[in-house]
Amino acid sequence: MEDDFEVAEKAREYSCSPYSHFAVGAALRAKNGKVYMGCNIENNGIQAICAERTAFAKALSEGEREFESITILGAPAGEKAINECVPCGYCRQFMNEYVDDKFKIYTRQGEEIKAYAMKDLLPHSFKF
Repeated sequence: MEDDFEVAEKAREYSCSPYSHFAVGAALRAKNGKVYMGCNIENNGIQAICAERTAFAKALSEGEREFESITILGAPAGEKAINECVPCGYCRQFMNEYVDDKFKIYTRQGEEIKAYAMKDLLPHSFKF
């Protein structure tokens, strides 16, 4: 688990956040153990992509379909990620399409690791 926090922190270094100056990194762990890194990518319009969806897009585009967890860290660029950073509503619904009930979402508040199930963060999801 701690390795996933290190990967998420590394992903923050690649953040393209010239507008919000808020760097987010994610480490998406597949059930086979492979980890996909993602960062937030902003542009001058409304089509920015969050770190969570970047990681999922990378994994899905490489054929990955079974996921165990995602670890997310975010903070103003240049600062250590110590405040809890949970997925936005769009990311919650997006991720929900590709995960099962055992999937976990990890973040950190200070040094305390917090874990959530998708149903905790998206209790009334739209899913077929």
